Amino acid sequence: MSALEMRYEVPGNDFTRAGEASSAIKNKLKQMGIPPGVVRNVAIAVYEGEINMVIHASGGTIDVFVDSDAVSLVLRDTGGGIPDVELAMREGYTTAKEDIRSLGFGAGMGIPNMIKYTDEFKINSEVGKGTVVEMKVYLEK
Repeated sequence: MSALEMRYEVPGNDFTRAGEASSAIKNKLKQMGIPPGVVRNVAIAVYEGEINMVIHASGGTIDVFVDSDAVSLVLRDTGGGIPDVELAMREGYTTAKEDIRSLGFGAGMGIPNMIKYTDEFKINSEVGKGTVVEMKVYLEK
């Protein structure tokens, strides 16, 4: 059982609220005394996933589990899914529309940054059904 479990709803297509969940998670982890480097990595990875849900999936949920050795994250959406996950994992690849890119989002670094800032990363996506991303950041390296 986790020492702490949290769930955040991510509204889709609402850039005024984009980042709220990752900010709340970051603040809660700081309050818990989680090491700053771990907090930073979790915050970056969650923010990237949250933005992807806002842009591509009309929202979703973020579940956070904190236990004695790691912060585990499960991001779920019921969006359109990712047709080519391998391609989506490449730096710079994006399917974001021009209006989204003009806002400063959709640079194609979302999934690559999620991979870079976590110790474990798994993605399962089905076209027409949605995407589940599982990430873990260990408390000690």
